[in-house]
Amino acid sequence: MCNMTFEEPSGENSSERMESVAIALEKVLSSALPQGCITVGVYEAAKSLNADPDNVVLCLLATDEEHKEDVALQIHFTLIQAFCCENDINILRVSNMRRLAEILGGVKTGGEPMDLHCVLVTNPQSSPWKDPALSKVNGFCRDSRCLDQWVPVINLPDR
Repeated sequence: MCNMTFEEPSGENSSERMESVAIALEKVLSSALPQGCITVGVYEAAKSLNADPDNVVLCLLATDEEHKEDVALQIHFTLIQAFCCENDINILRVSNMRRLAEILGGVKTGGEPMDLHCVLVTNPQSSPWKDPALSKVNGFCRDSRCLDQWVPVINLPDR
């Protein structure tokens, strides 16, 4: 259920909120990574979503200018988005793949670059997430859906 107000998020408050959500997203990724709660790559994410969608708490779809017109990637994104919507998984589009690579390490063991176009955050093995940063990101996704923005875009600011 959406709590709607007559105030439209705009101007300074909107940019401040976007920045605070981006910072919360960075915290979520930074804390999920050492726990092994990150799945990276379009194909790996699809396999994980198929095997255990209830364990996924957040889906990130990222592109850069180089891949913005990649039709195959956009088809994958459309299918992943549809699956996430059907399974009540929050989705964010992320711009600034360079910053995303910095947060996640950007390189697989063996020196090969990661496919950061799709990143899933899953529950830890021990217990579900009880992270205020994740609650903030999920709240932003929920509020965005109430405004008919089903896949909101977050820009990770450079550090």
